[in-house]
Amino acid sequence: MSDQPDEPELRETAWCLGIGRAHRHILLCAGATTPKCCPAEESLEVWQYLKTRLRDLGLEGGVHRVRHKGEQEPCALRNKVDCLRICRGGPIAVVYPEGTWYAGVTIPVVERIIQEHLIGGRPVAEHVIVAAPLLDPPGTTTAGDPA
Repeated sequence: MSDQPDEPELRETAWCLGIGRAHRHILLCAGATTPKCCPAEESLEVWQYLKTRLRDLGLEGGVHRVRHKGEQEPCALRNKVDCLRICRGGPIAVVYPEGTWYAGVTIPVVERIIQEHLIGGRPVAEHVIVAAPLLDPPGTTTAGDPA
């Protein structure tokens, strides 16, 4: 028996989750081992709501649909993380690819993030801490950058 993972099976699992097809990715700190930004129970309620809501709206990768003319509907990845290292004003969430960081993510706030940002592409300004997209790796250039 090999210790190596079955790569085709892993690729199929990743595809079913929407990895490689997602338009946005939300990470939410929830259920921290040592909660500092908010009570663990509060953050876990928001996490449960986020999971259920994305599933109900058909935004999870496994239920990814194709619109007319081959255009894909939005698909969002979600991950629960132990800590996003901003240890106040939680729960904290971050949405990529924009790198939009949110504080005070209650159930009503996460619903707005789902509707306005994950689906609509517009960050929920009054809850944004900072917008900080990831930088290109050193030594690379992007279109429009001087070489």
